[in-house]
Amino acid sequence: MPKISKEATVQTVITTFEMTPGTCQDLLEALTDAYANFISKQPGFIAAGLHVNDAQTRIANYSQWQRREDFLAMLRTDEMRDRNRKINELCKSFEPVMYDVAETFG
Repeated sequence: MPKISKEATVQTVITTFEMTPGTCQDLLEALTDAYANFISKQPGFIAAGLHVNDAQTRIANYSQWQRREDFLAMLRTDEMRDRNRKINELCKSFEPVMYDVAETFG
């Protein structure tokens, strides 16, 4: 489970996917499979979560990595490149963005 902390020295990546309600479940299944069978087993992976909006037009993915380089290395693997091509076919767009935690509340 992701732990969000300002003091943590992890790389946070938030990826948003835009799709139609007709492809939401297929995309969710592809992402779930990618995390369960590949991404979560990569060096530096800490945790991730998938979130779907009510209209099933967006999926938000929150992931944490030990280092920025770990995330980038995972993206460069042949398997992830193949998976991302299939994921891209299921959505209008997706964009991973690296963030630093600026503040937390609660």
